[in-house]
Amino acid sequence: MTPKHTNNKIKRLLFLLLFVAAIFLGLRMYQNHLLSAPDLSNSKKTLFVISLGTSTSEVADKLKKENFIRSVAAFKLLASQTGQGSKIQAGDFKLSPSMSSAEILKELTVGVVDKWVTLIEGWRVEEVADKLNKDLGIDPDQFLKVAKEGYMFPDTYLVDPKISASDMAGLMQLTFNQRYTDELKSQIKDQGLTVEQGVILASIVEREGRSDKVRIEVASILLKRFQIKMKLDADATVQYALGYQKDEKSWWKKSLTYDDLKVVSKYNTYLNPGLPPAPISNPSLSSLKAVASAHETPYLYYFHDTKGNSYYATTLEEHNENAAKYR
Repeated sequence: MTPKHTNNKIKRLLFLLLFVAAIFLGLRMYQNHLLSAPDLSNSKKTLFVISLGTSTSEVADKLKKENFIRSVAAFKLLASQTGQGSKIQAGDFKLSPSMSSAEILKELTVGVVDKWVTLIEGWRVEEVADKLNKDLGIDPDQFLKVAKEGYMFPDTYLVDPKISASDMAGLMQLTFNQRYTDELKSQIKDQGLTVEQGVILASIVEREGRSDKVRIEVASILLKRFQIKMKLDADATVQYALGYQKDEKSWWKKSLTYDDLKVVSKYNTYLNPGLPPAPISNPSLSSLKAVASAHETPYLYYFHDTKGNSYYATTLEEHNENAAKYR
């Protein structure tokens, strides 16, 4: 081997050693600096909130902004390498700047302080109680004792997992009172309804309408029927009166029969004129607004097909034609 070849070989070996050393030093910097606590002297824990649907990148950006980590890139790499990124939870966490990135990541995957619970628009209180029991362990019987149908505002709540039934019901009603503003109440009174009647009608609209636009049309038709003292004939009120369906495992029977329409109940608007005595579900803000913004309409009837399309009619004959044609 010539001296020239020997020198080249030595150069390649030195380059390889330097490359390995650089990687080693980079890893040491990554582990000892970029992933270390940003402020060991500050052990005070403060609240860090992760909203539903927040990505790992967004979490890392927020952690950096609030001085809980040194490096966004290093934290994301750690989350990816450990497979913990997909396990980060939504909720409230107690973190401090004296925690390392590894400790932070562990806390975000197992140390949630509060829990998220999503309660769907149009559920009746029994359905709300069942969901709260599954997600938070709240006794459904205790919740039903304090819950008020129609006033348990459907929303996504971040709550203490040990919250009591009465506190949860109180939180939901407080949220309802905040959303059902004085302005909305005033608009509903302008429709010739009391504040309570507005909630009752909105609870029916919630079950009868599938979109904001349809809810306004349905609210307008039902309000017109109410004003001319025509029976509301709303299927949702019959479903409410029938109660839980064991075969379907649902509180809302899917297909009503003519016999169902004869069920004896003060909630059955096929038999009783006017509004039911109380709400039949917990309406969304959209349904409350639909009642508040109900307008004059030439229609007295509506029909929804299985695809979600809505058809309106001015006469019963036209309505029956729609039902026969689009059912």
